Amino acid sequence: MAKKNYSPPLASAVASIALALASCDRGPVLPESVGYGPNPTLPDPRPTPSFAPHVDVAPAIGWGQGEKPKPAQGLIVTAFATKLEHPRWLYELPNGDILAAETDAPEKPENAGFSLRGIVEGMVMREAGSHKGSADRISLLRDADGDGVAETRTVLIEKLHSPFGMALIGDRLYIANADALVRLPYKDGDTHIDATPEKVAELPAGRNHHWTKSLLASKDGSRLYVGVGSNSNVGENGLDEEKDRAAILEIDPANGATRVFASGLRNPVAMGWSPVTGALWASVNERDEIGDNLVPDYMTSVKEGGFYGWPYSYWGQHIDARVTPQNPELVQKAVRPDYGLGSHTACLGFTFVQQANLGPFQNGAIVAQHGSWNRTPRAGYRVIFVTFENGAPVGMPQEVLTGFLNEKGEARGRPVGVIIDKRGGLLVADDAGGAVWRVSGKSEQKQATGQSATPVQ
Repeated sequence: MAKKNYSPPLASAVASIALALASCDRGPVLPESVGYGPNPTLPDPRPTPSFAPHVDVAPAIGWGQGEKPKPAQGLIVTAFATKLEHPRWLYELPNGDILAAETDAPEKPENAGFSLRGIVEGMVMREAGSHKGSADRISLLRDADGDGVAETRTVLIEKLHSPFGMALIGDRLYIANADALVRLPYKDGDTHIDATPEKVAELPAGRNHHWTKSLLASKDGSRLYVGVGSNSNVGENGLDEEKDRAAILEIDPANGATRVFASGLRNPVAMGWSPVTGALWASVNERDEIGDNLVPDYMTSVKEGGFYGWPYSYWGQHIDARVTPQNPELVQKAVRPDYGLGSHTACLGFTFVQQANLGPFQNGAIVAQHGSWNRTPRAGYRVIFVTFENGAPVGMPQEVLTGFLNEKGEARGRPVGVIIDKRGGLLVADDAGGAVWRVSGKSEQKQATGQSATPVQ
C-alpha cells in the first residue's frame, strides 16, 4: 500500500507553522555533554505546542561514490553490504551469517485519525529518510572469506510485516513483526526459507507511533523479551492505546503466554544481557517537545516489575506537567535510569563489548545514535562507546564512528542496529545510507592480506 502524501500547499503551510515556532524558548543554551552520565543536567522544561513541534532534522541524502563513515583512530571501516533497502536491525547466526531486517514503518490504520501533528511527523520522517514504504524482508549476508565484505546476499524471509527483532532458539528463528511475534524453521546454512511464519503471540500495534519491536532471548531460550515503544509522545492519544506498550514484554515461546516484565520505558529499542552481572539492559528513547536539553535518552539495567516513569515523570520523579491526570503513587516508584545518553540523540542500537578487535573499545557498551529531530543544534548521528566498570557505566562516551553528517548538515546515513560479530568486528546498520558498515582494528586488515598480526583473544 502506498504511503499517504499531502498536497504541496498543505505540506508547505504545516512546515511554515513548524518553522515559525522554531524560535520559541528552547531553554538554556547548554553543551550536549550535560545530558550524559549517571547525573545529567535537567533544566526546567520548555513545552512547545504539540500540534507543531520544533523541527530540526538532517535531510537524508545517502552516500556518494567512495564515501563512508569515519572510524576512530586505529580502526578501519569497510562496506560490509550496500544498496540495501532501509536496513534497521542485525542478527548473527551461529555459523556467522548476518541477518539484516530491511524494514520501515507500517502503514497507519484508517482509524488513526487526521492531525496537524501527524502530518508534521510524517514530513519529518520522510525528510530523515524513513516512512517511504517497507521492504518487509530479512536478508542474509555471508562473508565466507572473512575479508569484511559480504560476497553472498539472499532474501532469507520475505512478505513479513515491518520486521525488526530476530532470535534463534534451537531450530526455530523468531521474528518480531510490528504486530506479532512469529517463528519459522531454520537449519544451518539456509539461504532462503519458504515456510509460512507461525504466529506465537500478538504484539501491540494500532497506530504504532513507535513501531519497532526488538527481540532478545534468555540465555536458556525459555523466554523471549520484546521491546515495545509507546503509541504517543506523552499519552496524548489516550492511555487506552498504551496497553502493554512503553514496556518490555516477556513471552514464553512454547505457548505465547505474555506478561509485562517492566514498564514506563517510553521506547525501549535495544536490549542485551550484561556479561558481568547477567542483568537485562536496554537503551531507551525519552520524550520530546520540552526543550533542547530534555529529556536525556538513556541506557539502564531493567528490573523485573520496575516502572521507569513514562508518561507521568522522567528521570525518576521529575513530573511531566503535560500529562493529566497524574499518578503520584506510581511516580514515587519510578526507577531512576543508570546512564544518560544525551537529549534527543535517538539511541537505538545497543550492544555489550568485552574483548573485541576494536582497539581501545573494550569492556563496555556500544550505542548507535540515530540522530535528533527535536533539538538545535542537532545531536547524535554517530556511534559511541561507554566504558563499564563492575557492571556499571562510567565516564563520558567516546566516538567510534562519525561522519554521518556532511559539512552542509545533511545526513549521508543514520546508524541503527549494532552487533559484535564472531571475529570481534562491529557491524552497524545504516538505514538512511542503505548499508551495513564493519569497523575493526587494523591488525585484522593485516591478517586479511597475509601479514603477521597479534590474534584477537
